[in-house]
Amino acid sequence: MKDLKDLRKEITAVDNEMAELFVRRMKLVHEVAAYKMKNSLPVLDPGREAEVLENGAARVADEELQSYYISFLREVMAISRRYQTTMMEGLKVAYCGTEGAFAHIAACHLFPTAKKVAFSSFKRAYEAVETGECDCAMLPVENSFAGDVDQVNDLMFSGNLHVNGMYDLPVTHDLLGLPGAAIDDIKTVVSHPQALSQCSTFIKERGLAEKEYSNTALAAEYVRDTKDKTIAAIGSAESTKLFGLSVVARSINDDRSNTTRFAVFSRVEGHSEKSGSEPYFSLVFTARNEAGSLANALSIIGRHGFNIRTLRSRPMKELLWQYYFYVEAAGDIYGEDGIACIEEMKESCDKIKIVGSYKNLHPQKVYEEE
Repeated sequence: MKDLKDLRKEITAVDNEMAELFVRRMKLVHEVAAYKMKNSLPVLDPGREAEVLENGAARVADEELQSYYISFLREVMAISRRYQTTMMEGLKVAYCGTEGAFAHIAACHLFPTAKKVAFSSFKRAYEAVETGECDCAMLPVENSFAGDVDQVNDLMFSGNLHVNGMYDLPVTHDLLGLPGAAIDDIKTVVSHPQALSQCSTFIKERGLAEKEYSNTALAAEYVRDTKDKTIAAIGSAESTKLFGLSVVARSINDDRSNTTRFAVFSRVEGHSEKSGSEPYFSLVFTARNEAGSLANALSIIGRHGFNIRTLRSRPMKELLWQYYFYVEAAGDIYGEDGIACIEEMKESCDKIKIVGSYKNLHPQKVYEEE
């Protein structure tokens, strides 16, 4: 058996080698963070981390040590995320609305340390990224209750930005009142017309008066300023932290599956990695004014193995009774099948534009809560 002093010398030698490898790894992590900043991607990529852990287990033949090595990898990746987060604190994320609104909440979930910049319209937020004022924009493209966000769809068609990720934010409406207010105290609710509509059953059952406001966050601010315990706002519980309110009642919306899809727009066109979850892509196109051109364009997408999960049309403002079409499908549009698909579609389409290739994104706070 080796002497303890000799064993410690060997461990120190290994630690020295590990220190060099650690520095080498973190330099690569630095480059990854730079890429994510350029492409406006969040720090967390669950698919990639799952792949790293799976491959890591295969590296250690000793079954007794496998679980320890996996724990070691988890700690290394946690350190890497913290390092990337520190680097990305200078990121500027544009959104439409005010602090505490759902767009702001979505931006906070994906880019917790970035600076969030509010704009008065979707177009202004979009243009802020085009001009370089902001690095990316977080804009809603669809709501499961209210449908498409037409203004953002039009920006996809006419603008120069690319979608590098989609994030589904569950929309839960809570009743927000002054601290100490009880549900029986509330006589009037204030919120955006859509939020009031989505909570109509709760409002009618309690016989509450309604007051419309431009958005849910400003409604919460209004309740704070009135200092009236009989008035409550309908909005997100996360607004309570901003405006010093309390949650009087939770999840009062009629449809508990209400979800808004947000897209992350940036100036750089990102190609989604093949590792982890299946990539998706969005494209817009105009069909030629010929019989069967639209049907043929859609069939080409299917023949190349892409499963269309969204299809919608929008009128073209500059041409009367002319439409463009938006398609979202699963698959790698930049792979061999994707390139062949686009080339073949040109026979039936006047214009084709790949809006983005991306994955469904996951908020960083998932790991922070674990």
